[in-house]
Amino acid sequence: MNRRVLVQADAFDAGAEITRLRESSAEVGGIATFLGVVRDINEDDTVSGLYLEHYPGMTESQIDDIITEAASRWQVLAATVIHRVGALAPNDEIVFVGVGSRHRGDAFDACEFIMDFLKTRAAFWKKEQTTDGSRWLTTRASDVDAASRWDA
Repeated sequence: MNRRVLVQADAFDAGAEITRLRESSAEVGGIATFLGVVRDINEDDTVSGLYLEHYPGMTESQIDDIITEAASRWQVLAATVIHRVGALAPNDEIVFVGVGSRHRGDAFDACEFIMDFLKTRAAFWKKEQTTDGSRWLTTRASDVDAASRWDA
């Protein structure tokens, strides 16, 4: 399986990443992607910025483990996860998850699985800047519930 895990401050080109997945194998028949974007509102507050920190080395390893688990459940031929860190503004792209598989069902399921576990298992810390000041964000119960549905 072709995999790519990047944690970076720089912006990325989602179109180029889709092309990379497509070109990873002639067996790829379906590609599912998720593109996360920084919102300008959260919990009824206006968000002016988001700052992300991570634990270098550990975060990438955790993401790689999530991809490995997805590949053990579905026929994943290629997977890419790019997560940005540092200072971001509303409408900036924050995360890209892409999965290439022989069939769309495996690609959709694996992509959703990877995203659900990025929210609950990967070591990222997020601090929002709002009109009322800044606050560190915690994992939402809805994210934990989404990930728990994959329990076997």
